[in-house]
Amino acid sequence: MAVVTAIMTTPPVRLVDAQGRPIADLTGHLLVATDALRDPHFSHTVVYMLRHGAGGALGLVVNRPLGAVRLADLLERFGLDREGASGDIRVHEGGPVDPSAVFVLHGTDYVGSASQIIKDGVAVTTQPEILEAMARGTGPQHSLFVVGYAGWAPGQLEGEMARGDWVSVVADEVLLFSDDWARKWERAMARLRIEL
Repeated sequence: MAVVTAIMTTPPVRLVDAQGRPIADLTGHLLVATDALRDPHFSHTVVYMLRHGAGGALGLVVNRPLGAVRLADLLERFGLDREGASGDIRVHEGGPVDPSAVFVLHGTDYVGSASQIIKDGVAVTTQPEILEAMARGTGPQHSLFVVGYAGWAPGQLEGEMARGDWVSVVADEVLLFSDDWARKWERAMARLRIEL
């Protein structure tokens, strides 16, 4: 698995706007693309934010499944023992940036040595150790295997939000790990109406 350490390990920075007012840190929130966003890469997407700070932002699209692969094949691909591994893992497109970068977004019932807790019971692991744990039945109860990610340069996401391309809603494990991919965007938008 590719390691995306530069963005993931940068300490959070307090953001302020031009008037010095604090800007909300969106780490651990869901970004929901509005109908105003015309980029086909992000039409009707829901993005879980792994990092948001003065250095930019990084998130994973959580409602674009690509298909399923055998767990044994993934283990073999990463040079791990596939003996006894069974079942499939659904692969998700996390965004258009670096499709060789691999993330496992999961609950904190599993935290390995390479896991990073993001917020409110959600963690991410970018090392293959999690696949071994999943094969042994000691991995997380809920997870998303994601390739690629969405990234924003400093100030870019804030500009897109000011234009009305994105809205933010509180994330929770039920919505995040739901298998109802087709309705995840709709459910996230409904949550926005409830939060208002």
